[in-house]
Amino acid sequence: MSRIRLGLVGLGKIAHSQHLGAIAATPGFELVAAASREGTLPGLPVFTSLSAMLASDIDLDAVALCTPPQGRHALAAEALEAGMHVLLEKPPGASVSELGPLVAKAERSGRTLFTTWHSRFAPAVAPARALLAQHRPRSVEIIWKEDVRVWHPGQDWIFEPGGLGVFDPGINALSILTTILPEPVFVTGASLSVPANRQAPIAAALDLADGSGLPIHAEFDFRQEGEQSWDIHVETEAGLIMLSSGGRTLSHDRRILVDEPEREYAEIYRRFEALIAEGRSDVDLAPLALVGDAFMLGRRLTVEPFEG
Repeated sequence: MSRIRLGLVGLGKIAHSQHLGAIAATPGFELVAAASREGTLPGLPVFTSLSAMLASDIDLDAVALCTPPQGRHALAAEALEAGMHVLLEKPPGASVSELGPLVAKAERSGRTLFTTWHSRFAPAVAPARALLAQHRPRSVEIIWKEDVRVWHPGQDWIFEPGGLGVFDPGINALSILTTILPEPVFVTGASLSVPANRQAPIAAALDLADGSGLPIHAEFDFRQEGEQSWDIHVETEAGLIMLSSGGRTLSHDRRILVDEPEREYAEIYRRFEALIAEGRSDVDLAPLALVGDAFMLGRRLTVEPFEG
């Protein structure tokens, strides 16, 4: 079977730290071009825009969009219109409603659209889901705190409308939550801490529940210094289940069940390859919908200005 000829759109931090290595490690893909306003890649043609890349004489089958979420809808629509399969870095867009037309366009064109929630591919997530299918959860606590200066240096777009602020990492926790719990969840309350000089929250506290009233509390913070925290604690009828390190480790009553290296993005590209071969899409908007509900229901608190 011939390799899928891929174009990478956006050569920022996430492309360099995750996508390039994952693409190189996936035999089913061949990276043949990229598009970036500023970046370059040795030995690879880099165009200044997606439009220029699509108009070139380079044959492409698919594109991976690694740009900020603002404006990604237009890029995805253009790529689908050109007959490309499309992979969307998380979050898949700046709003929930903009994804519906893309799903319809992908269906009409017979192309694959893949919303990649990379944290769902962390090694401990599937085992945690299996455990929680056996042991009823009684409460859930999410602690997702990191230093924005470390993980998003100079990326001011993250604090602009559509950039999601602290929900950019926080949505990873929500993508895991909506995968491991047996029932769908919804937001019941929220508070959003927004710096006086920014437009998106730097911290947030969410309360959620499922249909049975399962209490879920989440704390997200971009101001964490020192040790970073990406943990989900689930009290069950059979003891404490803990997902730590963003889903890399799993323990049950402090007994380690999973502790494996990160491989999320390699799994994403394997999944994308399989979806293309099967001729179908994978679009889940539940994590983004929860963030949208948090903005709708959240009490906005103005906090001191933040200089990144």
